[in-house]
Amino acid sequence: MDTISSDNNESFSYLPVLALIIGLIAGVLGGVALAKVSNINKTLTDQSAMADRIDALETELRKASTSSEQATQRINKVAADTNAAFKQFSDAFASLRSEFEEMQSPVAPAQVASTAPSGGSGSGGSDGAAPAASAGQYTVRSGDTGSKIARQFGVSLTALLNANPGVDWNRLGVGQVLAIPGQ
Repeated sequence: MDTISSDNNESFSYLPVLALIIGLIAGVLGGVALAKVSNINKTLTDQSAMADRIDALETELRKASTSSEQATQRINKVAADTNAAFKQFSDAFASLRSEFEEMQSPVAPAQVASTAPSGGSGSGGSDGAAPAASAGQYTVRSGDTGSKIARQFGVSLTALLNANPGVDWNRLGVGQVLAIPGQ
């Protein structure tokens, strides 16, 4: 009987061990598959959140692009308005300049002698008049300015300025003698 029982034990012992090994392999493979599926679900959730953020950024970019286009249109309008204003200013300035040049042009030559003090006590200033100047010269009186003197003698202000290079026209002094061009 020993031989019979030993044959039965051998065939019987391999089958459950083999089933146990197959079951363990199936359990390990199931666990690995479950971990992979869990990882994939987590990755899909992360990618879905990323897609939502990308959509939100895309919306913001569209809004920014629209705002940028509107700002560019406003800037172009301001630039056009500014150019128009500068053109008007330029035209007005040119008009004023031509009027100013007309005011400086000689009107009617005045006599140099008519501005020199006439007679008097001979003391050269006791009656408040400036001392006499020779022909082609003018003695500055109170209230005189360069343009007033130029107009009085019918010369341009530029010619008067050029004829008197050392004169400080902002500080004309009473009694100061100026050269009158062309006299």
